[in-house]
Amino acid sequence: MEITKRVGKIANLESALDASPGSEATTGIGHTRWATHGRPSDLNAHPHTSCGGEVVVIHNGIVENYAALRSALIARGHAFASETDTETIAHLLEERTKSGLSLLESLRLTIAELEGSHAIVAMSPSEPGVIVAARVGNAGGVVIGYGEGEMLVASDLAAILPHTQQVAFLAGLQLARVDRSGASFINGDGSAAAVEPRRVPIDPVSALKGQYEHFMLKEIMEQPEALSDTIRSLVTLEPAGVHLDDLGPISERLSEVRRVILIGMGTSLHAAMVGRAFIERLAGVPAETDNASEFRYRDPVIGAGTLVVSVSQSGETVDVLEAMAVAKAKGAMQVTICSTEGAQTTRVADGTVYTRAGLERGVASTKCFTTAMVALYALALRLGEANGHLGPGQLGDHIQDLARLPDAAARVLQDHAPYKTL
Repeated sequence: MEITKRVGKIANLESALDASPGSEATTGIGHTRWATHGRPSDLNAHPHTSCGGEVVVIHNGIVENYAALRSALIARGHAFASETDTETIAHLLEERTKSGLSLLESLRLTIAELEGSHAIVAMSPSEPGVIVAARVGNAGGVVIGYGEGEMLVASDLAAILPHTQQVAFLAGLQLARVDRSGASFINGDGSAAAVEPRRVPIDPVSALKGQYEHFMLKEIMEQPEALSDTIRSLVTLEPAGVHLDDLGPISERLSEVRRVILIGMGTSLHAAMVGRAFIERLAGVPAETDNASEFRYRDPVIGAGTLVVSVSQSGETVDVLEAMAVAKAKGAMQVTICSTEGAQTTRVADGTVYTRAGLERGVASTKCFTTAMVALYALALRLGEANGHLGPGQLGDHIQDLARLPDAAARVLQDHAPYKTL
């Protein structure tokens, strides 16, 4: 197998591929994701291989029992090349393929050992031309595309539609074996799975809605993945740490914060209300919330050590921006929670905590609301770490709790019929 991976932007990987000699390979996998275990680096980037090079894996989700699995694998003689949770999957698969099991059967048995929600794709040189995939919960989708003389696997329908309109979707606890000629499917218990390909329209709206009838239902079901992406971008489990890289210089001043004012409008204000509780409990700092449209008119008293935290999905809400202007005029430190890179609130604030929810079309907010609360939780942890309210052990416990959230959300959403009815 030939593996090329780079930390950072896709352009870094493209440059590396352009500089490498051409490959005659006809089977391949690739992936981008945020790090939860270990800092971003080439070694920690996907894909990951087993120590013997027998298996290569890419993965969406968080292996919640990663530490226990890693310790057991090391005790059995495995050597780890990265700090990631995903690498444990490669080693578990290698043990089973070396015992004579097929790659598909090895993956079926391996997902039973993993805690959390996962979308996994794997290859092995022992089965050339084969890709296996599994979906456990809602850490991300697995879509199989049926092309002409080719097959495709992706996490999102939009990636496949330029190549084919004939697709199949994996449900929870379903696995697929894919080669050039087609795909076969099994359930987590090993029985055959009834997964039928369907033809989807290629118009942009239908492509974006995927298998869901409405955008709002799709966005409800995307919450576990959005939560996972946001958590991965803000914290690491091993070693336990909060990494709010977009806070900039304000990160060094968090120990000065003596009071927090959280502002927002609509759903963002409700997220701010939850954030108030996080900040007082986790950072031990007095906090209050205010409607941005009222804050801008009431001539608020802002003293030294005041941090104003604005919450805005779009980063362009007029009342929030006007309130931020008031805070700036009074000399307050400012952090904004936003899901849109480069939005106006991110240019006004001293630092930003980004959510990774993607575009939300539903009027009633779902994934942007829940990811905003995660961002506020991470900010509260960082404040508590900076002012000494949280010790290293406490910080690690809270991060571990946060890592369980995507799977908890996925379990709640296993049956989406009630939400569709609402």
